[in-house]
Amino acid sequence: MKEIYLAGGCFWGTEHLFKQVAGVTDTQVGYANGHLDHPTYKQVCTDGTGHAETVRIAYDERRVVLATLLDLYFMAIDPTSVNQQGEDRGTQYRTGIYYTDEADRAAIDRRMAQEAARHSKPLAVEVGPLQCFWPAEDYHQDYLDKNPDGYCHIPLELMNHVRQLKGKP
Repeated sequence: MKEIYLAGGCFWGTEHLFKQVAGVTDTQVGYANGHLDHPTYKQVCTDGTGHAETVRIAYDERRVVLATLLDLYFMAIDPTSVNQQGEDRGTQYRTGIYYTDEADRAAIDRRMAQEAARHSKPLAVEVGPLQCFWPAEDYHQDYLDKNPDGYCHIPLELMNHVRQLKGKP
């Protein structure tokens, strides 16, 4: 099993997208790379903790490769937007790719270069090792499964495409 941590705006939609991917074995939403231990959602929303809303994605690399996950990630976000995705604004909604295996860095750098070539503005996606990850409160986990009409900034077409790939209705 491998894992990657992706910050893509509101973690509800990002988690919901990636849990649909064949080969993804587990997801968990939380707060990454800030300076406060065990932050709460209320604290993170003050913009004072330095954390990004992030999804831990565990995956079976025999079924899905990191490059595919990164392709989906870039389809789901505006990589040139600073501290904003969809209607959400603030440093906790910044974009980032955080890895735990240094061997993943080359694939991430390749995909970042490909994405940068597609845009006239610089990318606003942080890339670096995971410094810390604190799971979010239980009510945030699998939020869109529990609240199907909840807010999601991920394009519906992308969600439907991923569901079809996995064979879900």
